[in-house]
Amino acid sequence: MGRLAGATLRAGRRGAACLPLVLALVACDAHGPDSGTTAAASASGATASGLLLPVAGSAASGGQTRAEVYASVRKMTLVGKQLFFDPSLSGSGKLSCASCHSPEHAFTPPNSLQVQLGGGDMRQPGFRAVPTLKYLQSVPAFSEHFHDSEDEGDESVDAGPTGGLTWDGRVDRGSDQARIPLLSTFEMSSTPQKVAAAVKASPYAAAFRDAFGAQIFDSDDATFKAVLQALETFEQTPETFYPYTSKYDAYLAGKTQLTAAESRGLQLFNDEKKGNCASCHLSERARDGSPPQFSDFGLIAIGVPRNRTLAVNRDPRFYDLGACGPERKDLQGRDEFCGIFRTPTLRNVALKKRFFHNGLYSSLDEVVRFYVERDTNPEKFYPVSKNGVVQKFDDLPKRYWSNLNTDPPFDRKRGDAPALDEAEIKDVVAFLNTLTDGYRPPVR
Repeated sequence: MGRLAGATLRAGRRGAACLPLVLALVACDAHGPDSGTTAAASASGATASGLLLPVAGSAASGGQTRAEVYASVRKMTLVGKQLFFDPSLSGSGKLSCASCHSPEHAFTPPNSLQVQLGGGDMRQPGFRAVPTLKYLQSVPAFSEHFHDSEDEGDESVDAGPTGGLTWDGRVDRGSDQARIPLLSTFEMSSTPQKVAAAVKASPYAAAFRDAFGAQIFDSDDATFKAVLQALETFEQTPETFYPYTSKYDAYLAGKTQLTAAESRGLQLFNDEKKGNCASCHLSERARDGSPPQFSDFGLIAIGVPRNRTLAVNRDPRFYDLGACGPERKDLQGRDEFCGIFRTPTLRNVALKKRFFHNGLYSSLDEVVRFYVERDTNPEKFYPVSKNGVVQKFDDLPKRYWSNLNTDPPFDRKRGDAPALDEAEIKDVVAFLNTLTDGYRPPVR
């Protein structure tokens, strides 16, 4: 699974993926549209992203029947959808979750801004790009030492830091994820009291009360917690957030064929000596037959260049170090976690307008090129001093460079041939375009 082997957390995972490896959520952390009911798995226990619902029991014993659980989930899902699109929850009254997570763009921003604007005046910039909210259902809770029995059947393999629902992996539950943008001063900039007041005054107030009980509005804190739970429930809707309807899914099911370029791209994607993308962005079905997630959910450092256009980077002393800060607090001071960000799914990556945690690049071609030329042609990506010295890894203090991934294609030196040539880069991009949901196989 491209996991980090054994002894060290620092050297990176077993292979750097060929595309956006870094990721998580820092804007409008909630999820998407489409009505519909939630799958049985979501209604009968805990999911990977943290939704906890009562397990069906007998009415006589005081528990809920399965039918009652499904009814409860349906109500929360419908309310959650309305909350997701409601700008009145924000301090400005102008920003909804959907403003930054557009359903038409796989729940990423509809614009090409490197970071989104928010706050009470809608002018406050964030400092991380907004990731997709799709395919988060399988993300495990954050662990410093992740052991997966599917990793060659050896639970002794330490995959290193893995999981969590944000770029830095700092929260595990969907409700905690949703709390972040609602209260962030540079995002929705709201308060529990304002959110509660907005819901009470909303057209869906009666539906909210029906979903959570007649007394839910008696306490602002209870109302706010219910809002977070409704958003979390909505974000579990399978047909909206993890439909598996891409061309690649149809290909795996034997319902279509890839073009020659797409097939070559897939081979390069999987080849450990070429793109080596699949070492972190898993492309094969799991042992249980479930579709690939195109992420192993690990946190790694790849040395993305500093985005000097971000307001926060005007301060030369500021560094976004991912898991060790500034947003995440519990791992501060632990050098081995500095500079690492969570590996995103590549599903629907072709719909994204910005890539990497700092939104530096705007096309898949640029991203793939960075992966295969970071070390062979660093002058293309990093500042060059007047005397011709390339200032590599300019957004990561040198004390943390031992955390950087050096697996293929990051195993080369300046002047070497890149792992992929121009034609091969195009083929990999062609393959990545097969990961977009909404494909309709040809009728036979």
